[in-house]
Amino acid sequence: MTVLCVRFQLPPMYEAALPGLLGLLEEFTPVVEALPPDGALADLRGAERYFGRDAVELASVIRVRALALHGVDCVIGAGPGPMLARMALRDARPGLTCAVPGEPDAVAGFLAERPVTALPGVGAATARTLDEYGLDTLGRVAAAPLPTLQRLVGAKSGRELHEKASGVDRSRVVPNAISRSLAAERPFDRDELDPDRHRRALLSAAGELGSRLRALGKVCRTLTLTVRYSDRSGTTRSRTLAEPTAHSAALTGVAYALYEALGLQRARVRALALRAEGLGPAEQASHQLTFDPVDEKVRRIEEVADRARARFGPRAVMPGTLAA
Repeated sequence: MTVLCVRFQLPPMYEAALPGLLGLLEEFTPVVEALPPDGALADLRGAERYFGRDAVELASVIRVRALALHGVDCVIGAGPGPMLARMALRDARPGLTCAVPGEPDAVAGFLAERPVTALPGVGAATARTLDEYGLDTLGRVAAAPLPTLQRLVGAKSGRELHEKASGVDRSRVVPNAISRSLAAERPFDRDELDPDRHRRALLSAAGELGSRLRALGKVCRTLTLTVRYSDRSGTTRSRTLAEPTAHSAALTGVAYALYEALGLQRARVRALALRAEGLGPAEQASHQLTFDPVDEKVRRIEEVADRARARFGPRAVMPGTLAA
């Protein structure tokens, strides 16, 4: 095993803790890929040789240091590549690393009885198509002829699906920085069931993100919503924006759309978080002009509000629904 997939069991306000935890992983290897809001991939090929320990032993050391230095427990999956490490993470438990051996027979046995949706990147629509032809497990997909899969899901997707179901993982751990994204979280004093309160929290978080992006002269390309529930589980959804933006109204609209798509029914929500990702310079972004005078008016009001907040504080100007 050379790759670890780590998910930190962070408290609701996670943004301040995650960079320090990524720094802990970087003490073992410089090849660390952040997986906001609470995870990371770490390639330990060089670390295994340097420390004279395998990935499972290093995972135990990482877990102990995270608890001792940050007070945060974690669950860890290990595998010969990022895909298998992500899949192993689903079977991991606090204090116990789930590891997939690198031998081909062991990989085939790990994958054989798992549903197709267990593969990262395989959605419900692809799974339904395969299930109609009896290809409901990864073992059956791996045993199916490649031309058959390509006729069902397309040439490129069929080849990738066949390779992944056979345990072939061509992905790599790509080092990145958590600073390439910004996050705003809104925890609730108690588990909240009211959708109106959920929407007000999203409005507040989107407004904060827009203000921070504009202050930094940045725009974002992707918005990610994370919903944390009373049992400490969570749901994360992302959407690429039609155009890179720092406009609070646009961010709020996307946040609402992500929330509505979840179709939460009486969900006991503990916290909502928005993360702006794919940041880039605002001066290099384009904006599609419209004939709607309201859009221009809202953007001018936004500029005035930013100046007022910079002078009198972040609560100097806010939407009326948040004033109470």
